[in-house]
Amino acid sequence: MKQAVLGLGLAVVALAACQGPGAPKAPGQVDLAAEVVRLDRPGPPARPEGACWESDVTPAVIETVTEQVVVTAEKRDAEGRVTAPATYRTDTRTRMLRDREEVWFRAPCPSDYTVDFVASLQRALKARGYYLLPLTGALDAGTRDAVRRFQTDRGLDSPLLSLAAARDLGLLPTALDDL
Repeated sequence: MKQAVLGLGLAVVALAACQGPGAPKAPGQVDLAAEVVRLDRPGPPARPEGACWESDVTPAVIETVTEQVVVTAEKRDAEGRVTAPATYRTDTRTRMLRDREEVWFRAPCPSDYTVDFVASLQRALKARGYYLLPLTGALDAGTRDAVRRFQTDRGLDSPLLSLAAARDLGLLPTALDDL
């Protein structure tokens, strides 16, 4: 009995040591919005040489506010009964919160999109609960929808796979893999 308690105590101490200051931290969720490039000219960004880029258009965001405005107040008699109801008009205003714009981001090159790559993409998205269809290896509407939902949760609303998302899914090597 004492040996079991001692063994359990040693296991707890050993696990606590793993959480020390030198232990690596679990990776956080990638912020894909940081990868977006906005240009004041047409065409992809110039750098780096040989990089592949995708562009997408972010939709405009318009707010519409509708409110009822009192034109004439209600009228009441001496006993408090309504003799004439209030009259109202409807005012509607719209305002632009964000303009439509073209954005660019690094993406896997077209030569990367093999059947095996797309099947791996589908598997990675399925493992995370974003892709619910059968694995086909085809970059179809269901796959693009899953890519959009995965990336939207990380700050990039696009059905086109970004390089950072592909790396986050483990589909392409990261800078750490080159060490």
